[in-house]
Amino acid sequence: MRQLLKWSGLLSVALLAFTGHAQTKSAYRFAGVEVAAPMPAQNVQDVYWGKTVDDPYRFLEQVKDPAVVSWMRGQADASDAILKRLPGRQSIFNTLKEKDLVGGTVISGIQRTAGNRWFYLKRLQGQSQATLVWRDGVSGEEKLLVDPELFTKEKGKPHAIQSFHPSPDGKLMAYGIHASGSEIGNMYVIDVATGQTVISPIDRIRFASVSWRENSSGLFFSRLRPGFESMKSTERFADTGRYYLDLKQPNPDHLIFNASMYPQLKLPSFATGGIAELPGSDLAAMVIYFGVDRRLAMYVAKMDDVLAGKAQWREVFKQSDDVREVDMGHGFVYLRSAMNAPRFKVLKLKVPELNLSQAETLLPESEGVLRSMSISKDALFVTRREGVNTSLLKISANGSVGVNMPAPVQKLSLPLEGNVTVIASPDHSELVVAISSWTQALRRYVYSAGSGQLVRLNLAPPVEPVQKVEIVAREVMVPSHDGVKVPVSIIMRADAVLNGQNPTILYGYGAYGNTEEPSRSTGVITWVERGGIYAFAHVRGGGALGSQWHEAGHKTTKYNTWKDGIAAAEWMIAHGYTRASKLGIYGGSAGGIFVGRAITERPDLFAVAVPSVPVLDMVRSEQRANGVANIPEYGTVKVEAEFHALLRNSSYHSVKDGIRYPATLLMHGVNDSRVDVWQSLKFASRLADAQKGQQPVLLRLDYDAGHGAGSGSDQAMQRTADMQAFMLWQMGEVGFQVLAD
Repeated sequence: MRQLLKWSGLLSVALLAFTGHAQTKSAYRFAGVEVAAPMPAQNVQDVYWGKTVDDPYRFLEQVKDPAVVSWMRGQADASDAILKRLPGRQSIFNTLKEKDLVGGTVISGIQRTAGNRWFYLKRLQGQSQATLVWRDGVSGEEKLLVDPELFTKEKGKPHAIQSFHPSPDGKLMAYGIHASGSEIGNMYVIDVATGQTVISPIDRIRFASVSWRENSSGLFFSRLRPGFESMKSTERFADTGRYYLDLKQPNPDHLIFNASMYPQLKLPSFATGGIAELPGSDLAAMVIYFGVDRRLAMYVAKMDDVLAGKAQWREVFKQSDDVREVDMGHGFVYLRSAMNAPRFKVLKLKVPELNLSQAETLLPESEGVLRSMSISKDALFVTRREGVNTSLLKISANGSVGVNMPAPVQKLSLPLEGNVTVIASPDHSELVVAISSWTQALRRYVYSAGSGQLVRLNLAPPVEPVQKVEIVAREVMVPSHDGVKVPVSIIMRADAVLNGQNPTILYGYGAYGNTEEPSRSTGVITWVERGGIYAFAHVRGGGALGSQWHEAGHKTTKYNTWKDGIAAAEWMIAHGYTRASKLGIYGGSAGGIFVGRAITERPDLFAVAVPSVPVLDMVRSEQRANGVANIPEYGTVKVEAEFHALLRNSSYHSVKDGIRYPATLLMHGVNDSRVDVWQSLKFASRLADAQKGQQPVLLRLDYDAGHGAGSGSDQAMQRTADMQAFMLWQMGEVGFQVLAD
């Protein structure tokens, strides 16, 4: 019998013990392939706030149990066999591969150092993983620095570069290398000129978030605790430390901060500190991240004291001040804040005073949503979402006109309309501007502050994607269940007929204030070229309309996320874009809530569903390794109102026996450390058992993948081909139906 748990007498948990695993039920058959039925339920009952909650597949959380391991393998093999039998699946993969082969070289992650060295990731057409390359000056000879394929050959597992951080002088490089899609790997520091390692690889790296000293003599980085692997899941990522590596006396175990090291700050165990040198001072700046909560806190202390482990931290701003982004330069600290400004404003604090009460408002709130800030040598650049497109604003570094008075702002003229992102550096006046849209491939330009011109940047030969048909994007506002209008972006062929016959994918996410910004996706284009429609529902919980849009879809308001999705589905059917038998719903990670609750609430609206690396059991969400850090977004069972919200938003607990649900393909990387694979295992079992084989419920499990980062291009194309083929099969499309045995 498990030990009973209590929280302040308000929550009690009664667990019914189970022993072993009974004999597996008979198999179901789909597309001529037998799929083992779920393992027999072993119900566990929890009592929260007087409410009894059933959990019939709790045992599947033990993913190393031999019986569970065997069942998982069987599910993965059967799903793979079915997907390979779908006649049109290979044609989708071939189309994706063809587009990749003619799409040219993919450049990403551009960084530029003070000495004008350029570093970036480069994936050649047809290549699976990107390499890390560099050059002296934009016109210099390109040189290979790190090839993850060498690690793959040596270790026998696929490896990928997940982060890289050049020193300010460009002479050293710190980078993270990770195996099989895991987010936990090793950090290397190498000499750029020779490629030789400077120190031995450092392990326990999960999001290193490196920041270098200005003189390149050392670096700060984040690292998990020793022995984290053997800790209970809820403690595995707690007390993540900030370390300092002095390259003159290398000691990778020099811990300078974690949440428990400074109890006077009263930080939760999942809080992490991003410590960096504050330019132009003797101070260290520490920005505190509270899990997935977008609100930050900031402290400063003498750098020497920080390195000695005896810092006297002075608060600059606290979490309730609602600062969402921090940047530093020009002798100031810049803040993007939502305090009394749900569409955000930009503030400026002088170093070293850093007095929030004397903050200067550089850019007040406006109709557009301020998305990001980037500092160059002599200006601050801000991107602002104006409808679906983004504008680029320039604020001179010496453009201050007084406290709470807006600085002169220049709106730059851009060569294209679309989604704008900026890469800037305090060491350079020029910046890299990237522009993309739903139908236009990403293009990069260099903006020169002197001339005010944008010149096309081609770090690889430019290739314009070949498009077989004209594709358009429509932006509509859809009334939701409560009358609130929700933005939806619809990508379709220009010649599409709105007769209700179009195979349609409805995608949604709606969490953390994130927004699905316009960008051209090969997978989307492939679907649309075949005659399908692809819709992005910018539901509440996301950030499309500012911080209030996020707050309207998190914790106790999270239900708006999936209700907005249902409204979008109903609207598209009512307006002739599609019909229920041709409509699929898709989402990943937190988007699992969007998918899972939409199909459990309105199974009649959808033919097919694909949740990818999804969160589906909300009641047990905080038991995941990454679960505690997600409490600010989802809530906790320890608070009564939040428990009821978690239960309401839990797809796993919303499944009812005897209901015919849409055919469902759950895609999950087994090495996922953000959303444990048992989230998919439990939901798949409950969904399959509820309808006793009426509809396929398949588990597509990738044993060389995690949450998504680090997957090779072929892995990504295989996932897309499987997802689209499964949907077209269930939508009854010609060319995707399996012939009878």
